[in-house]
Amino acid sequence: MKLYFSPGACSLSAHIVLREAGFDFDTEKVNLADKKTASGGDYRAINPKGYVPALQLDDGQILTEAAVVLQYLADRKPETGLAPAAGTMERYRLMEMLNFISSEFHKTFGPLFHSSSPQETKQGARDTLTNRLKIVEPILQKQEFLMGSRFTVADAYLFTVLSWTRLVKFDLGPWPAVQAYLGRVAERPAVQAAMREEGLIKS
Repeated sequence: MKLYFSPGACSLSAHIVLREAGFDFDTEKVNLADKKTASGGDYRAINPKGYVPALQLDDGQILTEAAVVLQYLADRKPETGLAPAAGTMERYRLMEMLNFISSEFHKTFGPLFHSSSPQETKQGARDTLTNRLKIVEPILQKQEFLMGSRFTVADAYLFTVLSWTRLVKFDLGPWPAVQAYLGRVAERPAVQAAMREEGLIKS
């Protein structure tokens, strides 16, 4: 398999899961500005959507969308416990959380990354993040990870997205349980390895 990624983007979540599960895989960096891959190819020929992640499977098929890629990887290695078994209520709860992260956290950051976004729009995004963190904080006050005592693909996704708070200067001070959670996840060897390869932390 090959993961097409951009450093620190949502593709980091898939990179983390690939390492957590012990897959044999390659990576290729994508410049999202000009849609070129590190090898000089046109990324849009691989993923017409133009964003990451894109996972090239061993048979050549391309799979996109972070929440789907994460579940695909977890299902290939069920023994890792990175996702509950398909068809169980626990799996639907995981899917519920992944959709929540995607729609209520991931997409909300968009206006904060664009200098052209009106201040009113940016403030609306910050207010939304505040309200969504009010939902996550009590969950993490009671348990180590989003779904309980075990790390899952949802944690890889939320960790990746909330790491963007530093880039947009969003203060996580009011949410100590979230801060402690991010610290725990950051210490995982697979997370460290993925971030190191992407140049997000020093070797």
